[in-house]
Amino acid sequence: MGLVHLLPELPGPLACRTWAAIVVTLMCAMAASAARRRILGRSRAPGRLARHWMAWSLLSALVGGGVAAARAEARMAELPSADRQGQVMTLPGRVGSLPQRTAGLGGGEGWRFVFDVDPAAVGDGAPPRVLLSCYQMPLPPRAGERWRLDVKLRRPHGLMNPRGFDQALWMLDQDLPAAGSCRSKGQQRLAEGGFSVDALRQALRDAIDRQLSERRDRRGAGVLAALSLGDQGAVNAAGWALYRDAGVSHLLSVSGLHVTMFAWLAGAAAGWAWRRSAPLCLWLPAPRAAMWIGVIAAGLYALFSGWGVPSQRTVGLLAILALLRQAGARWPWPTSLFAAAAGVCAADPWALTQAGFWLSFCAVALLMAADHRAGLGWRGALRNAWHTQWVVTLGLAPLTLLLFQQLSIVGLIANAFAIPLVSYVITPLAMLGALCPPLWTLGAWCVALMNAMLEALRVLPLAVWHLPWPPVWTQALGLLGGAVLAMPWPWRLRIGGLALCVPMLWPVTFRPAPGQLELWLPDVGQGGAAILRTQGHTMVFDAGPSWGTGSDAGQRVLLPLLRGLGERRLDLLMVSHADQDHLGGAASLLAAMPIARRLGAVAGGEDCRRGQQWTWDGVRFEVLSPIADGDAHRGSKALKRNATSCVLRVDAAGRRVLLTGDIEAPQEARLVREDGVAGLRSEVLVVPHHGSRTSSTPAFVRAVAPQVAAVQSGYLNRFGHPKPDVVARYVAAGALLLNTVDCGAWLWRSDRGSSPIEGCERARRRRYWLRLPLEIRAEDAALPASAPDVDPADLVPPDLAP
Repeated sequence: MGLVHLLPELPGPLACRTWAAIVVTLMCAMAASAARRRILGRSRAPGRLARHWMAWSLLSALVGGGVAAARAEARMAELPSADRQGQVMTLPGRVGSLPQRTAGLGGGEGWRFVFDVDPAAVGDGAPPRVLLSCYQMPLPPRAGERWRLDVKLRRPHGLMNPRGFDQALWMLDQDLPAAGSCRSKGQQRLAEGGFSVDALRQALRDAIDRQLSERRDRRGAGVLAALSLGDQGAVNAAGWALYRDAGVSHLLSVSGLHVTMFAWLAGAAAGWAWRRSAPLCLWLPAPRAAMWIGVIAAGLYALFSGWGVPSQRTVGLLAILALLRQAGARWPWPTSLFAAAAGVCAADPWALTQAGFWLSFCAVALLMAADHRAGLGWRGALRNAWHTQWVVTLGLAPLTLLLFQQLSIVGLIANAFAIPLVSYVITPLAMLGALCPPLWTLGAWCVALMNAMLEALRVLPLAVWHLPWPPVWTQALGLLGGAVLAMPWPWRLRIGGLALCVPMLWPVTFRPAPGQLELWLPDVGQGGAAILRTQGHTMVFDAGPSWGTGSDAGQRVLLPLLRGLGERRLDLLMVSHADQDHLGGAASLLAAMPIARRLGAVAGGEDCRRGQQWTWDGVRFEVLSPIADGDAHRGSKALKRNATSCVLRVDAAGRRVLLTGDIEAPQEARLVREDGVAGLRSEVLVVPHHGSRTSSTPAFVRAVAPQVAAVQSGYLNRFGHPKPDVVARYVAAGALLLNTVDCGAWLWRSDRGSSPIEGCERARRRRYWLRLPLEIRAEDAALPASAPDVDPADLVPPDLAP
């Protein structure tokens, strides 16, 4: 089933028919074998039993793969057609999720929520569900309400960077075939919400907000909503950063412990009441009744709290154990766990692509395999809690490093007090507050206490360990080593497990050879950013855009990429000019990494001036613009900022890269006069001003004559970048034009002569739900007159913290 999600394209009709024929043939062969065995009265020998299980496993894999492919095909068919992209549609429907507050680029308050479209509108070509970003709404939306909204639609699309968040996959998993932005003049509430699970969750979240509205620290309300409702979006970005760095973010989701606790409480109460009725006890013994009522209560609570993977796993395990107890059978724990995992994957084939799936099931597998016997008394309880934390921390450390590229060194200490505090104090208070609201105030005090303790741990030296991307073989050894460390085996074997982890914990990172250059153009949406590396030095040219409060390209794109490459410091941060789409991520870089030198519009940096030059490891860097007397003595303020853009020329092993910022036609003309063809001719050009008509004049394009013209722009950006006539100008000059919208992050190395398209992240990560890399040549230059306008909020990635 999981192999389907590695396919670059879904199977076609012929492959599906072949697949079905194999499944039918295998089923007939197994049925014939079983019938023959019964007729002859033969028992199953061990070898035949093994072949029997292998056949069933193969059949299950084929059926599971076919079901996953069919469901994927059905969801892909729900995507809006190309002619609907950027078009405004009037959609009636219902708010289908808890609305989350969001801040736009200008700081205005908005809302993000799932909108279930009415079936009649779906019949007219609208998608059945849309992830909406709405601003200037006349009333705050509430789950379950009916609205009529004017919506500009787009297909799922997100930034595409190495090991980065895949928004298109996330939307596919959430069954969201489209995203959109509301038009401010077409918003009308039709009716209040009726009775539904979402409406009940909304009422409970509103009650939490009212009870805690006078507190300054809003993180308490967010944590209580996350624990009781599964509303992880209620925790703000700062809160998630704290919990992630302290290694306790797993506690903020509705976990198996919370579901099991609720099932135990419900079962105990039901058993007490059941024993009070003799007819009921005669019909069904009280222990069995309590067991099944507990399972049903666990399912209802998991559904009420968002139906996350840990909840699904726990409900599945509880149901399997209840069935086995009812039937008087006993399964080995691996079989029970495998059955629960198969049930989760059958319900949601995309669960295999979620980090929570692997963390959840691996944690349970480690605890079951460790098979620790709990001691008696409070000392035994403490030893058991410590052993559980030790096994999970050690065993999951390699997997956590691979999934999140960081490991909290203080996590063992933080979890030692956070687990009992969250599990046995804060979570019960969050649940019982529905009956007695003042308990939420007490819960918020406990959250504040926990946050203060976590803040004290986070500021310790080396509290968080960031790991470069290790090779695949070291990942396999590391996962095996973590499992060996967690097992109750002799210490000599455990030390061997630690040795297996060493290659992953200290991987050998790639560096360019002397005289060579490595260039990364990350996918930052509508903005500019580049990473340049030589053998011993690293610089960042422009830091990408800011998407709102607490979210920018430095934090979400550049820092993960730099840490994945093994960089712990920067030799130079150079910001071409002060526009927010180039400067927005600089503050995050300055706060997270030591930087030896600052140049350009970055805070505390020296000005760029023509003639500045330096050499790193045989690679020569030179600033070509602005000229000391200034180019921007006239025009608007925006023009002045663009006119002062730093232009950087880099020469490595006879190959040249030209980084231009947002220079415009006057600056291009001056460069042509001052440097001519010899000084401007470059193999790689980062196209000025994202392909705007204010730049890329014919004389400049002829002088540079790039083999590759790289554009960094946003998906369906409201400026229409790159403009069609600019695109045609480059492709007519023989350039290969790459746009990060279609290419994703782009990697170029001066010591390689391979096709530039191979450097595209979307080419390396081909999946059936992703757009293919697009290379534009002269024959492909017939583009629409302008790109559709979209709300800037649509370009903001969702909160990745959960």
